[in-house]
Amino acid sequence: MTTTGPSMDVSAVSKRTILISGASIAGPALAYWLHRYGFAVTVVEKAGAPRGGGYPIDVRGTAIEVVRRMGILPRLRHAHIDSRRFTFLDADGGEVASIHPRAVAGSIEGQDLEVGRGDLTAALYTTVRDDVEFLFDDSIDTLDQSERGVDVAFRSGNRRTFDLVVGADGMHSRTREILFGPEEQFHRYLGYRFAVFTMPNTFRLSRELVMWNTPGKAAALYATGGEDDDLHAFLNFHQPEPPFDALRNPDAQRDLVATIFADAGWEVPGIVNAMREADDLFYDTAGQIRMPSWSSGRVALVGDAAYAPSFLTGQGTSLALVGAYMLADALATNRDHTGAFAAYERKTREFVAMNQALVDNGEAALFPTTARALEQRNTKLRDLVAMPPTTTRSAHSALTLPELAPMSRPQPDHRPGPT
Repeated sequence: MTTTGPSMDVSAVSKRTILISGASIAGPALAYWLHRYGFAVTVVEKAGAPRGGGYPIDVRGTAIEVVRRMGILPRLRHAHIDSRRFTFLDADGGEVASIHPRAVAGSIEGQDLEVGRGDLTAALYTTVRDDVEFLFDDSIDTLDQSERGVDVAFRSGNRRTFDLVVGADGMHSRTREILFGPEEQFHRYLGYRFAVFTMPNTFRLSRELVMWNTPGKAAALYATGGEDDDLHAFLNFHQPEPPFDALRNPDAQRDLVATIFADAGWEVPGIVNAMREADDLFYDTAGQIRMPSWSSGRVALVGDAAYAPSFLTGQGTSLALVGAYMLADALATNRDHTGAFAAYERKTREFVAMNQALVDNGEAALFPTTARALEQRNTKLRDLVAMPPTTTRSAHSALTLPELAPMSRPQPDHRPGPT
């Protein structure tokens, strides 16, 4: 286990202590706001360091205001990926349409952002690393709640007690599993599986995306940099049943994807070969997490652990940032954790539901599963060529952030309450 940031000392005794599990996006964002409000924050992360790389992600609508208030908006604007075009291809590699990215994504030029996931995580970590305690190479093993706090046993063998614990450890959250049970009962599978990895830019693409489709299958190459930079490759396919058995077996994942795309045309065979050689393959399902409650006793969930919307909405990162802000605000303005968690849900759930519903409203149409649906999508893409860029969808900006709570030094929350 490696530790960074301040260790707990006598000055922290008067503060409420909070453990956050997960140091990707929601975790460091929440840590920033909780530290600002006077909490003593520890972040535990199973990886050995903040994770770099990763597929490009979007920061839109209300989340833009969150990063502005954090002071990292200029850094993210500098890292913004200014893609020039999206080109869609048919089964033989012929061009269907080439359009501006905003026409597809529904983003607003000059406001919404697309950045590398590693750029965002680095910005968040840099902002909080000197103010909160980070425990890398470790994770939560067990949680035992009582009236005085949460006793946490770590996989490293260490044991500590915190006033509160927050799971910010992603769609496949260990914290959620410990507290609420297996993921399957909360996972809403959306019918797609996907593999993401990087590969050499033999196509000489520059700041553009090229997507090939046949019914139920898609292959995309995304150049976020110039012709000398690696490509982000994406293989997506439709299958009715969720593949929980394959999520933890990299060899089975590669074999499954290769089998699905065995008869594909265009340059897909070469992309599949690159997948077999990739050392950064990420394989998962397109799914959502839908829970009746985001907390139990002294433990709460935030971001994908509580309400993953799926990559099909383009709102996973934004919900993580907004949710972290709203949870911190609720804890800063409600002395009792029970009231704070209730306020967090009451003020945030409608925003989450609206963004999860973007898939219900047809946002998965980029990946049609039938020949008829594919032709309908292609017709719409051709029509978009002559249309002006769209404005943002209301779901992205449907929540107005509360004003910043005054900076405070919260006293310990040791009063008896539900556990």
